[in-house]
Amino acid sequence: MAPRLVRQPAHVRDLVLCGRGDAVSDAALVSLVLGHAEETVGRGVLDRHPLPEGLWSLSADDLICHEGIGPAAAARLLASLELSRRAAMRGDGSRPVISGPDDVARVCGPQMRGLDREHFWALALNTKNQLLRMVEISVGSLNASIVHPRELFKEAVRLSAASVVVVHNHPSGDPTPSAEDQAVTRQLVAAGRLLDVPVYDHVVIAGDRFVSFATAGLL
Repeated sequence: MAPRLVRQPAHVRDLVLCGRGDAVSDAALVSLVLGHAEETVGRGVLDRHPLPEGLWSLSADDLICHEGIGPAAAARLLASLELSRRAAMRGDGSRPVISGPDDVARVCGPQMRGLDREHFWALALNTKNQLLRMVEISVGSLNASIVHPRELFKEAVRLSAASVVVVHNHPSGDPTPSAEDQAVTRQLVAAGRLLDVPVYDHVVIAGDRFVSFATAGLL
């Protein structure tokens, strides 16, 4: 790996264009995306929002409050972060195989980084445990009135899914399932049995950590 160059802002663009982006400081890369030659602006952003979690949770307002960053520059950086999330999820472009909670965290974790509310998703799987589609069921605090089996299994049946894995995030950073998480899961598992579309797992993701209901014996 090439040595990191901390103070050569005039050459940042050339280094990136010739494939030596790893030789550029984090602050200089952020500044480049924002359209600034000097890394001062990027350093200011990273001082307030350190890598990695700080950047993932950025909003437009967080960026525009910095001197020298307008809506267009903020949109460029937010778009870059969104592309990173999508690239991390899609891997080599083939259908991801969900054979356990590690696969769930690998596929969903990047997209859940920085979310400030709970998002509840269903992963519809085929008979080979390949991901057919990721369906967002609800946004907000998890409870039985928001996450209704009808909404989840309507999509699963429409997609001819053989099974389902559900996943949601804990913005608090603690993946420990709550009593409400467990109540919702019991309701979904029971509905899945009736419809012959089993719920194989419920994974709670919080940053780089996760808890699997199946592994923990909570299903």
